[in-house]
Amino acid sequence: MTYRFFTPAPASTATGLTGEVYRQLRDEFLGPAPTFQALAAVPEVLAATWSLMREALLAGDGSRVDREIVASVVSRANRCRFCVDAHVMLLHALGEHEVAEVIARGGTPSEPRHAELAAWAEASRNPMAAGWTSRYGPEVTGTLLVFHFINRVVSALLDPDLLPGGLQRSSVVRSVGGRLYARTAREPRQPGRSLPLLDAGTTEPPAWAGESPVGVAYAALRNAATQAGDLLGDVARQTVTATVRWEDGRYPVRPSDWVVDLVRDVPGTDRVGTRIALLAAFAPSAISVGDVALWRLSHPADADLVRLVAYGAITATDHVARALTSAHL
Repeated sequence: MTYRFFTPAPASTATGLTGEVYRQLRDEFLGPAPTFQALAAVPEVLAATWSLMREALLAGDGSRVDREIVASVVSRANRCRFCVDAHVMLLHALGEHEVAEVIARGGTPSEPRHAELAAWAEASRNPMAAGWTSRYGPEVTGTLLVFHFINRVVSALLDPDLLPGGLQRSSVVRSVGGRLYARTAREPRQPGRSLPLLDAGTTEPPAWAGESPVGVAYAALRNAATQAGDLLGDVARQTVTATVRWEDGRYPVRPSDWVVDLVRDVPGTDRVGTRIALLAAFAPSAISVGDVALWRLSHPADADLVRLVAYGAITATDHVARALTSAHL
């Protein structure tokens, strides 16, 4: 596994909040996976991301298969190869071998309920164009939202291959990997265990989540990641927000050219930061070594890069969540 712009500290050295998140990851998931290690430079974002994923994807009585289908298809819609591979493997772990391989090939599951879930998840990439909202409960909806966020962070900060040469894309490797994680994937998780990790000063949970821990976790993630907007000035933040709403998830044909025009009127000191935030929202894998090198001239810390990527990612994710908010008005 290769990180694109920096190498996080070894998981064995983690202390404090990061150490506690890693302990929960070892107990309840696949350990401190690269996704979470990439966020460790900003512990409050790390904790909120883990909390939302845990409470939405892993905890409660809802179908874990349904939620893994959503995670896999959202990741496919966002072109996050790393996350598709990981969650197709987890579908194998849950015994859904046919569904896993259909999704991996870009197809639609044959079972009507699964096909409906997949279509709903796919449509969320462009919620305004699709007239998208959710008729599902907080766990399924929260799974969709956390993977809109995670997909962008992963595509920005990690190389897409879990194994050398992309071996994880072999159906045999996926199936074997699934068997290795079958017991962990099938163990029930009680809701709420991650909530003590969160900042008590977070905003009110969204209406779509009701009283579920998922809503508390989403509010914490939105709060922690949005605060990174303080890395940019007012015009830059307005540019990011307006572009996300106007473009509605549309993939830029040539991301580097597309973003040049968008930042042309942003103050010079904010142009590279705005560029990275916009690419994180729309085409995170297009963030280049050159972009990051320019950013580091004024912001050398890994934490500031992670915060900026998280800001772009949460702005795009909250665009999807706003469709849920409007449905509850």
